[in-house]
Amino acid sequence: MTKSILIDTTLCSACRACQVACKQWHDLPAEKTTNMGGYQNPQDLSYTTYKLVRMTEAVIDKRLQWLFFPDQCRHCLDAPCLSMAVDESAIYQDEMTGAILYTRNTRRLDPEEIAISCPYDIPRTGSDGTIAKCDFCNDRVHNGLKPACVTACPTGAMQFGDRNDILEMADKRLAKVRKKFPDASLLNPEQVNVIFLVAFDPYLYADYAVAGTSRGGISRSVALRKMVKPFARMMRI
Repeated sequence: MTKSILIDTTLCSACRACQVACKQWHDLPAEKTTNMGGYQNPQDLSYTTYKLVRMTEAVIDKRLQWLFFPDQCRHCLDAPCLSMAVDESAIYQDEMTGAILYTRNTRRLDPEEIAISCPYDIPRTGSDGTIAKCDFCNDRVHNGLKPACVTACPTGAMQFGDRNDILEMADKRLAKVRKKFPDASLLNPEQVNVIFLVAFDPYLYADYAVAGTSRGGISRSVALRKMVKPFARMMRI
């Protein structure tokens, strides 16, 4: 059965255990970082950073709020990047877990096309042209383990399981959170397998927290799917 992750940002403490666990499990090198006047480092996702806890200070209802957002690939149910990849060996979806997986054959693709197809601005390209992102710890999942980030989370902000169970859990958690934060919402739960719960306007957390190019902008996934799918089918014939 397809798997999903629920990320409840109201429980996130920005400890970055998930970020470190991702690096360790995938044997990814550390990055040189720069003091930008805040706690977030590195400043963005990269070819060697699949998971990044974004940290934002925002004044909401005259109160300063720390907003934490453990950003990563959402593993879309109908992934635009998969539609864009005319080489079927470059990007594929694991039928058992639902994970969207990239192979070294992504070097054959146009990295700009893949990047712009993603409504969450996730894929990153390495120096050799290979494109990379979170792989859902698919090897761990196939061996009965939870993704490394979920396992490392000390506050229970990240939950993993069968998609139907996670959706039910997300709805129950949302109802509870809304008692304190009336504007709380789930981000694109019907479209993705990594579902975020946020307490405030999602755009306060990250520019691409929800599917779209900008606040109120047209969805990249919808616009590109209309253009890409017919072309992709034609190339696969």
